[in-house]
Amino acid sequence: MTMTQTPPGGAGSRQAPRRRFLRYALGGVVAVAAAGAAGFELVGHGVLPGKSELDQLTGACEVTAPDFAPSAPPGPQQSGSFYSAARRTTVGYTIGYPPGHGPGDRLPLVVALHGFGGNHADALAGITPSQAVALKTVATPMALVTVDGGDGYWNPHPGDNPQAMLIDELIPLCQRKDLGVGARKIGVLGISMGGYGAILLAEKYPGRFAAVAAISPAIWTSYAQAASANAGAYASAADFAADDAVTHAAALAGTPVRVASGSDDPFYPGVQALVRALPDGAETYLGGGCHTGSFFAAQEPASLAFLAGHLASPVATGHTT
Repeated sequence: MTMTQTPPGGAGSRQAPRRRFLRYALGGVVAVAAAGAAGFELVGHGVLPGKSELDQLTGACEVTAPDFAPSAPPGPQQSGSFYSAARRTTVGYTIGYPPGHGPGDRLPLVVALHGFGGNHADALAGITPSQAVALKTVATPMALVTVDGGDGYWNPHPGDNPQAMLIDELIPLCQRKDLGVGARKIGVLGISMGGYGAILLAEKYPGRFAAVAAISPAIWTSYAQAASANAGAYASAADFAADDAVTHAAALAGTPVRVASGSDDPFYPGVQALVRALPDGAETYLGGGCHTGSFFAAQEPASLAFLAGHLASPVATGHTT
């Protein structure tokens, strides 16, 4: 008779942890179902357990790998900082230039807004600003700038107004560098919290931007949802009402919009509400995927191509410095 022994650390020893994981994950799903729509936001911020683990287990988060192939070697990058009176703090920024261009060239500009917990150094997923504007999908030479916006969801808070920083400080700084000069030469892109911020910025300043693209925007449909998941997102219910991207979506009429979200993203119900409220003609991608870096990265080439298409215009070639 042959006897089979399970070695230490083998399948037998993994059964108990696996059962504990399943209880944890399924328990989280039950909690989300009981909590309703707000539960999705709570799971997304780690307040309730289970959904992200279950999504990973079932393959719901799998997406096609992004095509980051460059058209040519990326251009240079410049980083710096300035004191923001609007934010009452010093903020960092990075400007990435397209292939064959550099400081002193007049170029259209994309302003890219980072997600919660991020900053100018990690506003994009898997690529740098100069790599982003070197992608084969980006047919129009354009620069891209990232900046520190804090964790206030890119909407004004007492003593911290990242919107005013963008409009009154960062964009003028870039225009002094010949970037984004002229009518409708600026696009705005954002991921997660930054996706919400990009939509909100275009709503608050209609006609200022040539186009806006939001990847997995962090959209809530009520102040109660937002406050339950992140108490710092809005200073008050009145602030939420003033900066509700869904309620004010009509302000985007005349501004080309692209919105992308995964169907297993905890913010998906809010994104669906936003999409329903968008003016006719908006481009949307609502497919498989989660609120993860892999989904963000997968949507960057198409989002940047969308913005490039609306920023297309003859630009000067060669360096002027």
